[in-house]
Amino acid sequence: MIDATPLPCGTSRETVKRSRLAGIAGYGYCASHSRYYWGLKLYLVTTLDGMPMVWCLADPKLGEREVATELLGHARDLTALPTSVVVIGDKGFAGREFDRDMTELGVTFLRPDRRDEPHRHGNLATIRQRIESIINTTKTQLSLERHGGRTPAGVMARIAQRLLALAAAIWHNWTINAPVKRSLIAYDH
Repeated sequence: MIDATPLPCGTSRETVKRSRLAGIAGYGYCASHSRYYWGLKLYLVTTLDGMPMVWCLADPKLGEREVATELLGHARDLTALPTSVVVIGDKGFAGREFDRDMTELGVTFLRPDRRDEPHRHGNLATIRQRIESIINTTKTQLSLERHGGRTPAGVMARIAQRLLALAAAIWHNWTINAPVKRSLIAYDH
C-alpha cells in the first residue's frame, strides 16, 4: 500500500524564514485536513499489516504521482518490492502516464474508481482504510507530526526512528504470534 501525509516542520513565518529546512521544505495543502502547512510530505509504502517497506520525504509541491513513481522505482532497484507486486493507493494516483509508469515497473496498481471513469476496481474502501490506519498510528502513538527535527538530517533521523519503531513492533508481534500485528498498545508506555 502507498499513501502520503503532511509532515509539518514549522508554523510561524519567522520559523520559515530562518529554518535550515528552507532548502527542502515548502508550503503545501492537505485536502483531508483542509489546511495549509509548511514542511515536507511523507510517502510511505507498507505491507497490508503495516510493515514499512520504503519511504521518502518530498517537497509538498511535487506531484504525488511523480514522487510515487520515483519511490517505487527506487524500491524495485533495491529489490524491496517483489516482482509482479500489487500496490494499492488512493484516487490521487489516477492518470494514464502513471498507469504506464507502473506497468513499466512491473507493478499492478489498484486504486478506487473515480466517478468520471468506467468501473475497474470498485471503491476499495476496506483496504484503503488500512493505510489510513497505519498513517494514523504513526501520527498518534509515534508522534509523527511532532517530530521536532530542525535540520534535514534531524528530520530524516526522527522519521526513520518512528518507522523503525513501527517495524520492530510489527516484527515482534509476528514473532510472538499476537493476534493483531500492528498493535502498539503493549509498547505504549
